[in-house]
Amino acid sequence: MTQLREQALRYGASICAGMAKSLGQHEGHFVVGAGDDEWHARYVLLATGVEDQLPQLRGAEEAVLRSVMRVCPICDAFEATGKSIAVIGDGEHGDREAQFLRTYSDEVALIHIGSSRPPDADRPLVMRGIEVLTVALDHLEIEQDGVRVHLPGGHSRAFEVCYAALGCAIQNRLATSLGAELDAVGSLKVTAHQQTSVPGLYAAGDVVRGLNQVVVAAAEAAIAATDIHNQLRKCGL
Repeated sequence: MTQLREQALRYGASICAGMAKSLGQHEGHFVVGAGDDEWHARYVLLATGVEDQLPQLRGAEEAVLRSVMRVCPICDAFEATGKSIAVIGDGEHGDREAQFLRTYSDEVALIHIGSSRPPDADRPLVMRGIEVLTVALDHLEIEQDGVRVHLPGGHSRAFEVCYAALGCAIQNRLATSLGAELDAVGSLKVTAHQQTSVPGLYAAGDVVRGLNQVVVAAAEAAIAATDIHNQLRKCGL
């Protein structure tokens, strides 16, 4: 991140710290509001991403920093190869994630914390060697080197790695305030050049439907930036 910042500054970028609260339009320009600050731009590229939903457990955010709690097996499941893995889920997303992680470890358990499961929901998991444990969220405890699940009868199970498969919230509010179109899951619809349904408003990364990975987001940003550059040239800028 330091190197990226230095490179951007070398080429004249202005980096401003703040939280963008609003996005509007005025006389052919976009207006970005962040507290008392305001920026005007002919084009805007949104990279607002998603907010992962962590379980309401004490120390969950800090556990992410230690890689005890994780949120993206596509990104880092290889690092958990051969470890005991727990997947916290409350629906089909958790089931799918547990099955995906079975590729990397022989010891995978789904910790189901939602409402009651359909009678046949466990069968595909059990057939793949995945244990299903249905417990209340407060029966889970984050430890220094893993996650512990407290079971009835005073028993408990410890896992080295825990994945939170509770979904995420797509940060699309700024775009939808201008009427940008969304797909069925709430991701921004974009063209081949990453432009939303609002002319001049572009989006890249996890806020756009696709594979949520840094390399994909960077590629989408490059596509959007190139198109913005070409549009500015047409304006003589």
